[in-house]
Amino acid sequence: MALTELGWSTGNPAYRHIFSRTFMRDATADILAWFDESQRETTSPRNAARFQDAFGHIDVRDRLGQVNAPTLVVHSKYDERIPLSMGRDLASGIPGAQFVPLESRNHVLVGDEPAWSDCCAAISEILA
Repeated sequence: MALTELGWSTGNPAYRHIFSRTFMRDATADILAWFDESQRETTSPRNAARFQDAFGHIDVRDRLGQVNAPTLVVHSKYDERIPLSMGRDLASGIPGAQFVPLESRNHVLVGDEPAWSDCCAAISEILA
């Protein structure tokens, strides 16, 4: 947490780049630079540390069965942030949820990768 608070707002994106690389493994250098800067601009160092702490403790699995809406769970097959099995588990806990694995290593999809159009198609289908 201390490292996040120290490294988050510096002009050197090296610390934020650790996150960018795991969120978007196959992104171009330009997209990664944009994401590094976007992280810095959109939250304070203190909030970045608080997010890291909170996300490590949030667990709503006991409420998944209460979801009563058409649900689509899309998950990159080779995501380095969250394992594919966790996406499958999430979908299996929600009544009637559809699970769509995507051919990607990115946690955050990038618009020029094939998985982007697959994700958009799955979203269009469930919205129809």
